[in-house]
Amino acid sequence: MEHGNTRSESQHFGGGQLKENARGSGASAPSVSESVTRGKEAIGAAATDAMNSAGTDLQSLRSDLNSLKDTVAKFVSQAGGEAAKSAREVTSNLAGQVGSVASDVAGKSAEMASAASDQAKTFASELEGMARRNPIGAIAGALLVGVLIGVMGRRS
Repeated sequence: MEHGNTRSESQHFGGGQLKENARGSGASAPSVSESVTRGKEAIGAAATDAMNSAGTDLQSLRSDLNSLKDTVAKFVSQAGGEAAKSAREVTSNLAGQVGSVASDVAGKSAEMASAASDQAKTFASELEGMARRNPIGAIAGALLVGVLIGVMGRRS
């Protein structure tokens, strides 16, 4: 009999526990849905924070790229200015050297022209002296030069 009582108590106790668990699971059901809702909210907040952070990072990256673009533009402008300045200096130096060479060539040409003029005057005075000493020889020489020029003119 005692076993019977024990069984009925255990059955009664077990039945009560099941009812209590059912009530507890009913009480935990809102707790689970609240947890899911809180999880969704936390995920949404984390996603919003990540998007805001990504937006801020993107804006910072754009600002850095614009700054880099400006720096490169300034560098290219300065490099172009330096290249133009160097080209002007080289051109100026080259023009100076060409002017100096041209001046030297002009000076040498003037010297050569003066020397040729002096030699022509000397040659002319010698021819005049030869013609005065030997007039027949001068006429014969002139005749010979005239014939040579005439022969050469017919061949061409």
